[in-house]
Amino acid sequence: MKGTYFITSESVGNGHPDKVCDQISDAVLDAVLKQDPKGRVACETFISMGLVIVGGEITTLTYFDVHKLVRRVLREIGYNHPKYGFDANTCSILNAINSQSPDIAQGVDTGGAGDQGIMWGYAVDETPELMPLPIMLAHRLVKRIEDLRKDGTLPYLGPDCKSQVTVEYKDDDPVRVDAVVLACQHTEDILDKTGMKITKKARQDIIDQVARPIVGQLIDKKTKFYINETGKFVVGGPQSDTGVTGRKIIVDTYGGVVAHGGGAFSGKDPTKVDRSATYMSRYVAKNIVAAKLAKKCLVQFSYAIGYPAPVSVFVDTFGTGTVSDERLTELVRKHFDLTPRGIIKALDLTKPRYQRTAVYGHFGRKGFTWEKTDKALALKKDA
Repeated sequence: MKGTYFITSESVGNGHPDKVCDQISDAVLDAVLKQDPKGRVACETFISMGLVIVGGEITTLTYFDVHKLVRRVLREIGYNHPKYGFDANTCSILNAINSQSPDIAQGVDTGGAGDQGIMWGYAVDETPELMPLPIMLAHRLVKRIEDLRKDGTLPYLGPDCKSQVTVEYKDDDPVRVDAVVLACQHTEDILDKTGMKITKKARQDIIDQVARPIVGQLIDKKTKFYINETGKFVVGGPQSDTGVTGRKIIVDTYGGVVAHGGGAFSGKDPTKVDRSATYMSRYVAKNIVAAKLAKKCLVQFSYAIGYPAPVSVFVDTFGTGTVSDERLTELVRKHFDLTPRGIIKALDLTKPRYQRTAVYGHFGRKGFTWEKTDKALALKKDA
């Protein structure tokens, strides 16, 4: 896009109620896959004041203790004391899990997709991770808050937090950060004499310790910082807001820069193309950009429940491709097995690794098979 424009993306920390639910649901998935790689999981979690409900459809040969698992995840996040409004040691837990519908299973067992749907993948060369800069900065900010909370640098921080970053672009290149928004749960230790807002020192500490190390040279004299703009954020987490698995799908992907099919990821085993085909679409888009066949690339797949091959394959390079989008679509069909079984095999998706995906984004991070660029050379040669 030519000219000057602004793009904003947000992220939430591991103590945000929705992300707590995502982590619990994916911890359930990992617990099943650890002993039963063919287990079927569609797990969703609901959290509110003092209560966690874990439900969904699970068919497996293994057993795990749901209550023990939930309390472990909550403690890892940091909800281990009443001062944060939610305590892993005393909260109530309701197990509402049953088995997968046999009507769905009969289509999946033969290699078909676990549901219909539209899946999108994206890559762009503006960062080393081939991800949009705004969402990467937003993720790093909330991860920085978690690190400073857990290592004691800013001991007054609580588990719940949110970030938002606005980046200014000129002719498709990010040039500066225009605004940083941070909402950090905290204890009463840093309230001023009025008890209605945090002290100026605490605000500056958050800017200096959280924002500046992450945003760095993209900050200039015009950059605006919005820190706990309501004044204070003592009551947070499940005490102040309910959480549900799958409500942060834009945070999970590309920060609103491109389309999203609508299907959530967490708590779903890889036979669910909502998850696995979205991972594959990212893998395809990233390899196209890594091969320098385009500066940016959007990939869409669509599936019908019970049918193995995608109903459609679409590639859009926004006019940045070195070959036509039609040619790239041909290359995608040739070099990638897009059936559910092919995707699961290519990306090795039956290994228990999913709790780690449930916070700070599913894309642009090391250690995940869908972030490999091992197809780039073959694509480049064939193109």
